[in-house]
Amino acid sequence: MMRRLWEFDALRGLMLVLMTLTHLPSPLTTPASQPFGYVSAAEGFVLLSAFMAALVYGRKGLRDGAGVMRGALLRRSAKVYLCHLGLMLFAFTLFAGLARYTRQVAATGLLSYYLDAPLTATLAALVLLYTPPLLDILPIYVMFMLISPWLMTWGMRNGWSTILTASVALWFGAQFGLGVWLYETLFQSFGIGVPVSQTGSFALWAWQLLWVIGLWLGAAKAQGQLEVFSIPRSAVRIAWALALAFLSWRHLAGPYPFGMESPLNLLFEKWTLGPLRMINLFALTILIMHHGPALAARIRKPGFLVTLGQSSLTVFCTHLMIVLLALATLGGETEPHDWRVDAPLIALCFAILYGVAWLGQHRQRTRAGAVMPA
Repeated sequence: MMRRLWEFDALRGLMLVLMTLTHLPSPLTTPASQPFGYVSAAEGFVLLSAFMAALVYGRKGLRDGAGVMRGALLRRSAKVYLCHLGLMLFAFTLFAGLARYTRQVAATGLLSYYLDAPLTATLAALVLLYTPPLLDILPIYVMFMLISPWLMTWGMRNGWSTILTASVALWFGAQFGLGVWLYETLFQSFGIGVPVSQTGSFALWAWQLLWVIGLWLGAAKAQGQLEVFSIPRSAVRIAWALALAFLSWRHLAGPYPFGMESPLNLLFEKWTLGPLRMINLFALTILIMHHGPALAARIRKPGFLVTLGQSSLTVFCTHLMIVLLALATLGGETEPHDWRVDAPLIALCFAILYGVAWLGQHRQRTRAGAVMPA
């Protein structure tokens, strides 16, 4: 049985902490959104999720066969889809009712399309077309998981060069509006009335590149191809220089690297994963891959982050429900809050997230113990 890699759980836990601080309406929203440069926790979470999926299910495929691997990935896709449905049910009932009652702009604006066309929005949400802000990452996760069995089967048998080349080409097209053009051509021409602005902030054809890279690295790890992780010293030095430059730029210039109105900001665009943003992300990824194993061997296991990371899907869904309730009751980040409200809100949120994660793992351990032979 393979050892569970706590360092990856800790990384996922860190991403969840940063996303929670970013989404909660508090003064920490802006500082937590891109603390390490022009890269957010969302990029790391997607890349790491793909890596872990390929590592876990790739090992299963090597041990039990490609058919078993594909079945396990599809079952995981179904689980994530059910989580998406649960979140949408929560949003369309409790959150929508509370938003109507409090009339907080941050809440009513988030569900504006649903409030205007509830039936169309509900049906579109079922087929992953309507994805309001904050609720738009699980749908792309479902779509990426659905194609992963075939990508991994091909990649692990025939190599990843063809898949990676096609993925880069799609990312390049996304920089010039490929996703919008495809949606308007294929969907709106058939009379689907959901505006493209309501289909999620993330450009699917750009973000698939992160998922494919994560699958490639995870599958390589599963197959024992450790040479993939042997990074030349020159590349590490370049990565350090780039990471420090982007980090300084981010904290000197603020969230808009070229000023608020400059079109050059598209080079760092989050939703389409602009080219400079990708360079920033790759630099950080190289540093983590190079220094991570030695660092993990020296530091004490961060139990809080590991616990969150081991229950990442549950924690992610729970944090969204808490954030939605906070938006409906307290308003958005721009609403004036007293620190006596913000501090307890953040503390209570993380207490709930940790409690949910701990309870979930306790139940898993209990079930595992119950099936152990006497």
